[in-house]
Amino acid sequence: MAVDQTINDAFEPVSRALTDIIFYSANIGGLDVKLILLWLVAAALFFTLYLGFINLRYFAHAIDVLRGKFRKEGDDGQISPFQALMTSLSGTVGLGNIGGVAVAVSVGGPGAVFWMAMMGLFGMSTKFAEVAMGVKYRHHPDPNDPKKISGGPMYYLRDAFDNRGIPYLGHIMAGLFCICVIGGAIGGGNMFQANQSFQQLVNVTGGEAGFMADKGWAYGLFLAILTGLVIIGGIKSIARVASKIVPLMGAIYLIAGIVVIAMFYKNIPGAFMIIFQLALTPEAGLGAVMGALLMGVQRAAFSNEAGIGSAAIVHATAQTDSHIRQGFVGMLGPFIDTIVICMVTALVIVITGAYTGSDGLEGVSLTSRAFEEGISFFPYILSFTVFLFAFSTLIAWSYYGLKGATYLFGESKAVDLTYKLFFCICIVIGASSSLDHIIGFSDAMIFAMAIPNLIGLYLLAPEIKRDLKKYTSEIKP
Repeated sequence: MAVDQTINDAFEPVSRALTDIIFYSANIGGLDVKLILLWLVAAALFFTLYLGFINLRYFAHAIDVLRGKFRKEGDDGQISPFQALMTSLSGTVGLGNIGGVAVAVSVGGPGAVFWMAMMGLFGMSTKFAEVAMGVKYRHHPDPNDPKKISGGPMYYLRDAFDNRGIPYLGHIMAGLFCICVIGGAIGGGNMFQANQSFQQLVNVTGGEAGFMADKGWAYGLFLAILTGLVIIGGIKSIARVASKIVPLMGAIYLIAGIVVIAMFYKNIPGAFMIIFQLALTPEAGLGAVMGALLMGVQRAAFSNEAGIGSAAIVHATAQTDSHIRQGFVGMLGPFIDTIVICMVTALVIVITGAYTGSDGLEGVSLTSRAFEEGISFFPYILSFTVFLFAFSTLIAWSYYGLKGATYLFGESKAVDLTYKLFFCICIVIGASSSLDHIIGFSDAMIFAMAIPNLIGLYLLAPEIKRDLKKYTSEIKP
């Protein structure tokens, strides 16, 4: 623990400085508003309006694409469009869908649920834009392995600025994005997941006095071996596992949620009434409405990662002959993540009334208590679901970080294996340590990805709109 504390203390000044910059808050109308949040919201609104409400107009078409209606044999790519979506979802459908939603309701009230859904809806447009460009600007970096693909914001940032005669700026922004994605993958996508899933295991095995309380290293080692067995096989192996885990964990969680909602069906009309009342009506008070709006939007943005750019990395490997078509598949991510899964969590919390007994900020414990109102043994289901959520996030973010590393240091087996070994070691550290400042540092790194990514997307916006118009003119919506 002395070593852990030394590492933690060493990171404290760096973590505090970075989080103060990335999560800088401005006082607007008496409320502290994170500027990075406004950056993400502005992009979601801009691309929704600029692309003519693509999230609504082509939703049915996106479902058809996901079902494989337009798929052709021999399309360039490494994994299917469905596998690409499941892998990107495995990186976003995580602990935020369980604990983050509870935080939104416990702090912002039930009205936060409405604004969370709105941000998920608008975020679909940002996700479309980044996924489409991720596929359009993907590369085949290894001449000895022509099927291998690398893509993501670092590539469209580099090439977009190159094509406009300002290559140095493109390379700087792409490099910045890669540094941030590596830091985010190691911390938020790795150590945080290992740590929180272990804590849930401790909770259901007797707490601090239980058998598992001091076995973090053993749990971390088990999780590291399991993760290593998957990620050693590359994106195809990760996609195969993700395409099985994500539907499984989603189904378990959604079924449990629907069961609880059905048990409290009499409370459904009242729950929706209070959600809309606290989100929209003047009677709730301006402070209540604004508090609900800010908290709902924040949790949605933190959950679906629209604008962060991570999803574009894995979608770039999808088997498709159209970047716009894959953009439609990517657009479904925020819908599934925020509007479906997060909303089930929120409705269970509101319908059961569990939030009324909440004393300020609460996370997973509030969700667990709400589900327990209908399913007494739910904490055990939650423990298993949290493990699946954490494991799926680990394997997805391992790939994001790897692509950042190979962009910076070159596509080679040495870089590949060194990164994967280091990633697995960090799982053990995360499960057995309390590295608060490293987690704060990595969270800031993840959201810092949105700065260069969205600058690149704004620059590419006319190109995205032109490509979309060409594509839609050739199909029947």
